This record gives sequence, C-alpha cells and structure tokens, in this order.
Amino acid sequence: MNRIRPRRTLLTTAAAALALATLTSCSGGASAADGEKGGEAAPRTRISVNLSGERAAAGGPVTVTLAEGALREVTVTDSKGGRLEGKVSADGKSWTSSRKVTPGTAYAVEARDTAGGSAKAAFTTAAPERVNKLTLAPGKNTTVGIGQPLSIVFDHPVKNKAEVEKHLKVTTSNNTEGSWGWMQDWSGKDRVDWRPKEYWKSGTKVTLDAELSGVDSGTGGWFVRDYTTSFSIGRNQLVKVDLDNHRLTLLRDGQVVQNVPMSAGTPGGEKGSWRGKTVLMSKEGTINMRSETVGLGDAYDKMVDYSMRLTWSGMYAHAAPWNAAYFGSANRSSGCIGMSDADARSVYDRVQVGDPFEITGSDAKGTQALNNGYGEWNLSWAEWRAKSALADH
Repeated sequence: MNRIRPRRTLLTTAAAALALATLTSCSGGASAADGEKGGEAAPRTRISVNLSGERAAAGGPVTVTLAEGALREVTVTDSKGGRLEGKVSADGKSWTSSRKVTPGTAYAVEARDTAGGSAKAAFTTAAPERVNKLTLAPGKNTTVGIGQPLSIVFDHPVKNKAEVEKHLKVTTSNNTEGSWGWMQDWSGKDRVDWRPKEYWKSGTKVTLDAELSGVDSGTGGWFVRDYTTSFSIGRNQLVKVDLDNHRLTLLRDGQVVQNVPMSAGTPGGEKGSWRGKTVLMSKEGTINMRSETVGLGDAYDKMVDYSMRLTWSGMYAHAAPWNAAYFGSANRSSGCIGMSDADARSVYDRVQVGDPFEITGSDAKGTQALNNGYGEWNLSWAEWRAKSALADH
C-alpha cells in the first residue's frame, strides 16, 4: 500500500518583503519510500501574501498570489474568530479579500490549491493611534414613528465622509427610497442621518449594516468594528400644532384621534416656539425644567409631567396646568407646547417616539434648525440629497 506524503508548510518570516509559504500537493502514485529512492517528488509551489510582520498596514485588502498551479480556496481569520470573505481570480492565480483589514488585529492565512496542497501564513496589523466609535439611533429592535430618521453620531471628527458613507448600508422591507445627509450635531460632533424621501410606511422593517471595520475616518482615527441595528415603523400617525389657533391635533391613518387646546411659546422673543416639521425624540415623563438651561435666566424651575422632547434646545410638549387660562386662546409659555394634565396624559399615552410634529403659524421665532433634534424634514428632497457626501460621486 502506498503511503500519502504529508503536506509541508512554510510560515512567513518578518524579514521577508512578502509573506512566503509553500504549497505541497499530495501524490498517491508514489510512496514516501519511492520518493526517497529517487522517485518523482511532489510539485512545490510558493504563494505570497501582500501583508506580513507585526506592524502590517491596515486599511487595505489581503491579497494571496500563487506562482504555479491554481488556488482552490483561501481562508483569512482574525484573532476573534472573524473571517474575511474574498474571491479567487478567474485564472486561479490570486485571491483578494472583499473587506479591508482592521488595525491592531492578528490574522491567520490558510491557502489550498487544486492539487490538494496547503500552506499557512500569519501577520498582525499595526495598532491605531486613535479609534473612532459611533452612537446609533433609534435603538435596536425598537418600533418608532413614521418620521424617525436613522441617525449616527461619531465620537471623533470624520474627514473621509465619502469613504465612510460607502460602508453604511440601509435595507428596508419595501425598498424605501432614502438618502444620507451630513451635519454637525447639536453636541458639536459629526453626524449623518438617513431620511426617507417621504414619511415611512407603517410596518416597514429597516436594517443598517455599518461595515466600518478597517475604515479610516481621517483625523478622527480608525474604526475597528462593524455596527448593525434594526427597527420597525409603527402606527401611521402625526401631530399637527397650530400656533395661531392654539390647537394640537393627533391624527392616525389620516383620521383625527384627538384635538385639544394648548398654549405655545410667547411670540416676539426668545420665548417663542419653533415652527416646522420636527420629530418626537423621547418620552421623558416627569422631569425638572429650569429656565437657565435654555438661556432664559431664572424665569422658572418646575417639575413637569408628561414631557415629550421635540428639540435638543429644550422645546417640549407637556402638561402645563399653571397656564390653563391661555389654553386655546393665547401663546404664553416659555417656548413649549402646554396642555392640561388630562390632555397631556392622553397625548403622551398615544404618541410614539419618531412621530412627526408639524408646527405651523406666525407666532414662532423661526424654523427649527436641521441639527436641533431631527430637523431634516424641513428640507426639500433635493436639498436633503445634496447633503450626502456621495452626492457628486
């Protein structure tokens, strides 16, 4: 019985400019003894890997090249068990990963040829000087209203916006049309939102795959992991606020569910309310509101019930029983939309985070800014698309 010659493996060395490994194909036609007696030796083929050593450059793909024969498959895994997918070239001479390598990561390479030979190599990418991270909204597996954008805020500045945007993939259950748009967040950090062309359709499922591992954000540093989130669109409802007629109306599927009197911000100064299309950011229940936090001195310090945040600058819809004399007749608040306890409780129970609030009327101090909460619905579709870093690509 013939013995199959064992496969031989030659690992890469840091001294080599390219990582070299040996693929040895097994031959069942000659025993080891035959080989030792001058029989035909198994063919030997060398491969090269474009990355080697302990400080290999990150931000590019792995390429494995074969001098003779044809590659069957290549496996590249990192120290955490992740795998870089890739593809063998048409001529079988090379394999290239579809993803970039991540900084500060050890990788193992195993190549197999069509003759049955195999080889292994290893390298480690240089650690990043700075790591960039991000925060996603809405939360994973949440259900939100038809106005909720997908929003990403970065820990550090993003100079390479187009490159980053290329790696942000949004999929929806009904092929919703939408676009990314860049801005500076209210916090001062870089932010990018994905907004549909029109309000979401109820029942839509949305998934973000941010395949950022190995992407250089520029001066803000490298991303060293991928991110993913998913959410669903809930009831088709919106809130209309008429500043001039002092009414708040909740509509669901186009039908009026609730119409209540209210009093908004006192016109003619900083106490006025913002107009425009905003989005309910959060339902915060009972909170302490202090005027100095919004630049109004010591005008008030109150515990406020049924608080619904509409902007980062402090505009809410909430219960305001102290303003009851003005509900339905005049705007006399410090900027928020106030209602009776009963009406505020009813609205609070019915609305969902992500519901649009469409605020109209002349009794306003201006239109809500793009980054003051979610103000993107105040831009036309063309204006919004122009904010994509890939708009001219």
